[in-house]
Amino acid sequence: MKKLIYVFALLAFGLASCSEDAQTITIDSSKPDGAFTASKSGSFVAQSSTSTAGMAQLGTDSKGVQFLRFSENFTTEFGTGTVSVYFSTSMEFVPDPGNSKGNLRLVGPTLKAGETFFKLDPAVASKFTHVILWCGTASVPFGYAPLN
Repeated sequence: MKKLIYVFALLAFGLASCSEDAQTITIDSSKPDGAFTASKSGSFVAQSSTSTAGMAQLGTDSKGVQFLRFSENFTTEFGTGTVSVYFSTSMEFVPDPGNSKGNLRLVGPTLKAGETFFKLDPAVASKFTHVILWCGTASVPFGYAPLN
């Protein structure tokens, strides 16, 4: 009986979608105009037994517009739905109801593996030192990348 309960729990978690984060934003999936120049970058560190890998880069295009870029070899756990991308002031997702401390900034969902660009408007404050991949419905971190 315990095994059956365990199997149902795994199925319930596996079918949960990570796209139900509380904040709603508009995603601008524009690509950089001209060359993209990275000013900060970091490799993703996998968490919660996910396959998260690749690199996050923060930089600008030839017009000075800021973008977050995920590398061609970026991957994470997509079996649970979309995964939310956040900038953070630390490597840990620290919930902040009402964002009163300003320690998180939602970027949007990542929907696929491989190279992805997120146009950032307004530009990201220098206090943000990490990119976090987060499944909101399950409250599970999928990985982080320190930006250096």
